[in-house]
Amino acid sequence: MNSIFSTRQHALVCSLAVNKLDGLLILGHENIQYITGFTGNAAYAIMTEKHQFLITDYRYFERAQSECQGFEVICRDRDNESLGACIKRHLLNIEHLGFDAAFINVQAWQDIVQSLTGITLSPIVGLIEQQRMIKDEWEIKQIALAAAIADQALNETMPYFTAGATERDVALELEYRMQKLGSQGMAFNTIMLFAARTSLPHGVPGDQKLQAGDFITLDFGAVVNGYRSDMTRSYILGAASAEQKAIYDTVAAAQHAAIATLKPGVTSAQVYFASKAVLDASPYAKWQGEGLGHGVGLFLHEQPFLNAKTEYQLQRGNVVTIEPGIYIPGFGGVRLEDDFLITDTGCQVLTHAPKPFEI
Repeated sequence: MNSIFSTRQHALVCSLAVNKLDGLLILGHENIQYITGFTGNAAYAIMTEKHQFLITDYRYFERAQSECQGFEVICRDRDNESLGACIKRHLLNIEHLGFDAAFINVQAWQDIVQSLTGITLSPIVGLIEQQRMIKDEWEIKQIALAAAIADQALNETMPYFTAGATERDVALELEYRMQKLGSQGMAFNTIMLFAARTSLPHGVPGDQKLQAGDFITLDFGAVVNGYRSDMTRSYILGAASAEQKAIYDTVAAAQHAAIATLKPGVTSAQVYFASKAVLDASPYAKWQGEGLGHGVGLFLHEQPFLNAKTEYQLQRGNVVTIEPGIYIPGFGGVRLEDDFLITDTGCQVLTHAPKPFEI
């Protein structure tokens, strides 16, 4: 078995013991991939100290056999055996079972519960996600590759920011180039907005045409082996007005203030307040966005989160975004976002696309 998965599985078994669980039913696809190596859908994993099973069906059985590390693959006959019955059949001497509570709907859970009589079931949230916060070297490499693809795709897309181009057209061009460079789909739905529409933090690309003097905001990411990058850039087509430049400079200063704090031992809240202090002191304080950033990996938004209430102390191996923004309805907005790896002594930036404000 691949040593990476052996290490992950051993850590999870230790967590089960700490939480007084005999086993864990893993339901989230990203969590299953992290623990087993299986990258498909329609799968359910059972993890105990002595037994590991992955239940799937004929569509994914062969693929699961080739990808799974340390797990016996079970092909369930969906026409003749319910999921609950199949799970029950492979639970040996289990009295207390945890389950991945964030990743199942009520109907599916009711089917499982009907079969698991006599077993104490406990909803578990964040157990594997906490383990995933610290990225191993292989994970870091995947995120860095995704970031490099996004960097290159943006560089190749820059000539398409011309007067008359629509948000949708430029977004499609960027996505096409990411996939041509090796991205396995998009990390999330690309945000590409022009002019006053840049005040929408998560707007959808439409038919807005770019004109000289317009704001441009693009937020996008690539995917490599399930791991995501996340980057935002803001531009002006042509010459910026004094007000536009002041907004951009404020956001850039807020990002720099947060980056300067990134190192092991610093809390998420401390990073957040370093950025917020710059925004609060500006004329644009009331238009600042909430929160500052988040972890990134198999999920686009995962722990740790950088906000006022999170006291998590950053550790070597965390990969986080720093993305302050100002959004003024009817006028426009600016957001700058980069991905950072926390190192032994500070941080390493993973996203390297330049940030010229005027293009």
